[in-house]
Amino acid sequence: MKTAEELQSIREKMKPKIDKHPTEETRIVVGMATCGIAAGAEPVYEMLKQEIKRHNLKNITVTKTGCIGVCRLEPIVEVYAPGQEKVTYVKMTPKRALRVVTEHLVNKNIVTRYTVGAAD
Repeated sequence: MKTAEELQSIREKMKPKIDKHPTEETRIVVGMATCGIAAGAEPVYEMLKQEIKRHNLKNITVTKTGCIGVCRLEPIVEVYAPGQEKVTYVKMTPKRALRVVTEHLVNKNIVTRYTVGAAD
């Protein structure tokens, strides 16, 4: 790749593969870089998956990502719901993840005491 045009061409070709989540789908992203893993993100990730399955929630995916950028607040979980602003949960534990599924995903009430604004 030598020009901006080549980069734009690659971007356009890859866009359908990157934008594969339908707009009606809620995405939950768990920070799983070394800082997140060291802080306990793996059990949080597993609890989220388990509880979403237990509640038989549809159109929700749970994925892992790298560093979200605020190591002191790990484990971090971000919820992207269609038509809503992203919600960032911090200092998560499996018990907190359980509550987020029940309150936020099932009952549609954000658990504000676990959000990034409440943690500062």
